[in-house]
Amino acid sequence: MSVHNPPRLANLAAIGLLRDEPSAISTLEYLPRELYPPLFMAAVFGRRRETLKAMVPAWPFARLPLGGLMQKPHQGTLQAVLDGLDVLLAQKVHPRRCKLRVLDLRNTGQDFWNKWSGGKDHMPSSSLLAPVAEDMCRIRHALTPLEVYIELCLKKKPLEKFLTYLFRWVEQRKASIHLCCKKMKIISMSKENMKEVLTMVKLDCVQKVKLSFTQKLSTLAQFAPLLGQMSNVQSLIFSRIRGSTVEEQDHQDLLQLTSQILQMQDLRDLRMEAPSFLEGRLDQMLRCLKTPLDNISVTNCLLSESDLTHLSCCPKLCQLKGLNLSGVTLTDFSPELLQVLLEKVAGTLEELDLNLCGITDVHLTAFLPALIRCSQLRVLSMCGNLISMVVLESLLRHTDRLPDLSLELYPAPRESYSSLGVLHQERLAQIKAELRAILTDLERPRKIWVSPSPCPHCGHDICAHLSPNT
Repeated sequence: MSVHNPPRLANLAAIGLLRDEPSAISTLEYLPRELYPPLFMAAVFGRRRETLKAMVPAWPFARLPLGGLMQKPHQGTLQAVLDGLDVLLAQKVHPRRCKLRVLDLRNTGQDFWNKWSGGKDHMPSSSLLAPVAEDMCRIRHALTPLEVYIELCLKKKPLEKFLTYLFRWVEQRKASIHLCCKKMKIISMSKENMKEVLTMVKLDCVQKVKLSFTQKLSTLAQFAPLLGQMSNVQSLIFSRIRGSTVEEQDHQDLLQLTSQILQMQDLRDLRMEAPSFLEGRLDQMLRCLKTPLDNISVTNCLLSESDLTHLSCCPKLCQLKGLNLSGVTLTDFSPELLQVLLEKVAGTLEELDLNLCGITDVHLTAFLPALIRCSQLRVLSMCGNLISMVVLESLLRHTDRLPDLSLELYPAPRESYSSLGVLHQERLAQIKAELRAILTDLERPRKIWVSPSPCPHCGHDICAHLSPNT
């Protein structure tokens, strides 16, 4: 231990108490609240299960962020804490000093432990009672049952022993415990196992859900009734959902899905990654929106011109902060459609991703007047498109009017390539020098990325980082 970072007296006291575990347990009733967090931490790291079990029914705070102390789930520690909860639940009258209402098993709560342990981010001692006061305020309004918070990632492989044990414990105490999950990811799982797990979760607690079945839309439709119970979802992500070979079947399955999305009154973020069923049906998805979206992402899929028309006219997209159409080919569609959409969201749009959209000089020239009206724009990404040096220079000069634009990712101009599509490194170096000179002429300092490949922002190949000073 460094001389300049000596252990706090509370930590030393906790370590001293644990040298005689029975004595430590017998003194819990008399310990000041300030000693509970360091003693609990010492018990977790020392695997003192009996001490953990005894501390839970006397925990003097509303929340016990156990997950913040475990880099990896430890079943023995969990069992000890759940045994302590059983003791608490069995008592008709809770102990006077116990304020516990939430057991948090997520990887959060480090700030709480740092405050009480004297970690690098700990607050001054005069503010140590602030969390206690906040918890006491919450307790006045707290309702039973107790809440247990987790994050779920369901996959094909069997559940971890840690989760299996927790689910079994919760299932036997449904009347006394609410299992809550704010972030849920379902990568792939049998429908039967999925329903069995989700029936134990309080679904109206879910705020963010990602469904990545790599299966058919029909599977998602069967899951839809459970999805409809997630009434407070704010972010909904579909990834790699495939359609069937029967058009009418896809239509019915999508109706089943959208009827449940209608229940999501707080949905603000909708992302559809590589949805092969969406072409010609985007209007069905947009009609189910109850409130204006902050972000919409439709990527790596085929869309029809009618889809883009519905996108540009949808009243629930008038306040977008983020728009991502990466991988949606716009080459064959009227460039005015994107112009209309950008004009609609000019006052709110902060991030625009048009990577690999087949955008040409004609498209960019058409929607550039609308683009430069997006006064809040912070991020603009257009990698993987084929535009000329002249149009790229025009784009740089026009976007210089956007004061908040801080991240710009552009494709290497088409002059960087031969007629056969081979990249000329010497020509690219010359173009970079010309672009750097343009940036020097502009009024404010800027940094941009120019990439012959899609971009490092998306994890593809190399790019060139340009600024007037490099």
